[in-house]
Amino acid sequence: MQKTNNYDEFENIIKDINNNPNFLELKEEMHHGISRYGHCYRVAKGVYKVSKKLHFNYIEATRAALLHDFYFNYQLEGKTTKECFKEHPELAYLNASKYFEISDLQKNMIESHMFPSCKVIPKYKESICLTIVDKVVALYEMQRFKVGLKLGIYLIFIFNMLTIQK
Repeated sequence: MQKTNNYDEFENIIKDINNNPNFLELKEEMHHGISRYGHCYRVAKGVYKVSKKLHFNYIEATRAALLHDFYFNYQLEGKTTKECFKEHPELAYLNASKYFEISDLQKNMIESHMFPSCKVIPKYKESICLTIVDKVVALYEMQRFKVGLKLGIYLIFIFNMLTIQK
């Protein structure tokens, strides 16, 4: 029964964000082999669990975690990977602040989540929590989805090359 209550609490914390049509556009943006929405949701769920267990400000932390990658590919067109690492946290904050009230804690969490690649240093324990959970989730997603997707494409290509009749 406890699990259901935690699920309900998590969903209530993010309800307004999860109903925002601008945020839901992230379902169409690819990130680590899945949608950016899926990535943000997975990170928010992890931050919720860790920050609640450690008695952090889990409500603000969960909301910031969901918004940490609230940017769109077109906003970074023409940028190098290094530039994207540095600039997307600020874009995510700017986009989030257009639609939601963002506290100083949440601002720092969003803007510092790519530390040490970005300009902003984490000032709060919740910021460090987001930074760590984001890295763990990204590594999992890259291994599970992106590498698997590339491997599948290569295997199909090799199969097709082997089965082509000359």
